Amino acid sequence: MLLLILDKTGFDSKISHFFSNYLVGRKTKYFWNNYSSPFFDVNIGVGQGSALLPILSALYLSSVFYILKKRLKNLKIPISIISFVDNGLFIFQNKFFYISNSNIFCSYCVMSLLLEQFRLVIKHGKIEVFYFFRL
Repeated sequence: MLLLILDKTGFDSKISHFFSNYLVGRKTKYFWNNYSSPFFDVNIGVGQGSALLPILSALYLSSVFYILKKRLKNLKIPISIISFVDNGLFIFQNKFFYISNSNIFCSYCVMSLLLEQFRLVIKHGKIEVFYFFRL
């Protein structure tokens, strides 16, 4: 998917070629309590902590947010999206809690499906919602 994004956004073919080589021949292992898995091949993704992770995440997620914005606009859900590398912040403005709540719910459903299509996983336990009112 990343290579398709690089191609569609007009990056030089040398950059796409670099990333196609960068993303292959990788190995990883998992640690779980006292268990340590053997190394195994993973020819997808960028290792956590890599210097390229913020750049590649931003390129990858820009397409997700672009599609999300269009879908929410079609559903007439007023939303502002601010992205910090691999985290998104959604801002809803409405006087009524029930309207904000339904907008958040619909947006979350659309975003979940979209991320699933991009083969990305939401950590549902890390989702936070804040509601502020003038009183």
